[in-house]
Amino acid sequence: MAEDESSRGRVRAVYPDLFLGSWETGPQNGITDVPGVLVSTVTIREKNGQVNTGLTTILPREDWFNKACHAGMFRLNGSGEMTGTHWIEESGLLHSPIIITNSFAVGPCYTGIYKYAIEEHGQGNEGVDWFLLPVVAETFDGHLNDLRHFAITPEHVVESIRAASSDPVLEGNTGGGTGMMCQGYKGGTGTSSRVVPSTRGEGYTVAALVQTNYGRLRDLRITGIPVGRILQKQAEGVIAAATHHREFDEAKDARDGSIIIILSTDAPLLPHQLQRLAKRATIGLARVGGYAHNPSGDLFLAFSTGNEIPVQTVTGQMRKVDPFRAGTFEISGMDDQTINGLFEAAADATEEAIYNALCMAETMVGNMGRKVEAMPIAAVQKIITEYNTAEAMLSSRQ
Repeated sequence: MAEDESSRGRVRAVYPDLFLGSWETGPQNGITDVPGVLVSTVTIREKNGQVNTGLTTILPREDWFNKACHAGMFRLNGSGEMTGTHWIEESGLLHSPIIITNSFAVGPCYTGIYKYAIEEHGQGNEGVDWFLLPVVAETFDGHLNDLRHFAITPEHVVESIRAASSDPVLEGNTGGGTGMMCQGYKGGTGTSSRVVPSTRGEGYTVAALVQTNYGRLRDLRITGIPVGRILQKQAEGVIAAATHHREFDEAKDARDGSIIIILSTDAPLLPHQLQRLAKRATIGLARVGGYAHNPSGDLFLAFSTGNEIPVQTVTGQMRKVDPFRAGTFEISGMDDQTINGLFEAAADATEEAIYNALCMAETMVGNMGRKVEAMPIAAVQKIITEYNTAEAMLSSRQ
């Protein structure tokens, strides 16, 4: 019998006894806990089940066009796309929305960012006189979504940028994660945050937003518990469950899938430090069961709102500068010797964001009648309880 969808919730709500790291979460336990970061989701689904897709928009700050953030990226495996990263690698600057969508919608999303910029910042008397390289990332939702419909348009992007807010992020089958699959079950969008103490009196926030579309059930672990292998063992002899897992694995044999991880913080990290932070997302992914197989796109981007770097300067859009007369401006920096808490927070927030995507996602019937089940909340709770009970008994005997 199918599990009641009303039982779904974020991981801390449905599994309150899990240990999810040493640092406290932010108020919303999501990426919009980072001051100034705005998010929106556009979800596109057709009643006939053929189209199940969307896009997720992250604005690094409200005035992302004129005031860049420092940024850094890490490529765990490169079978995927994240546009605009050559400029981020070159300059260490992010001054674009970050759009996450499906593999066939990169072009329309790229165009949509330009369309928004033209509408808001004008073309000038001589046409476009500013510089912008859009950042668009993708994962493949072709199992549940008929990509041939090209359902996402530039207008959806304009709409999503205008709608971005600091409200809690919608998770599960939403935005770019609408048609995604993860670790044997329905995947999608997830987010989480951590607050790390600092010498300034207030803590710094580190947050992750993930679009999960990777992995197999056998590798699924939740806080170290081999949930996937136990669920597979329980499914033996149950025709419906065994069929689901076989079909999922066959889809993953054809194309393993990917994960996009966006990390954000208000700690004033410099570009090389943000590259280091982005690498720590790998730890959170590995804890849950990601292997970054050959056809998987595992791309991680970290940015900091801790400094505002003026851009659009050469043309005088924001302020006029002489590009051949060396100049300076002041920024804050982070002492590398005090960065460990931020590294831990990045790994822990990534891990929990993936759990939230799995726990919030609901069973979906998509293109060609294909059905992908949601992770069974009650069954996993029983496994966690039994595992923790057995571990406690073993500890008491030692």
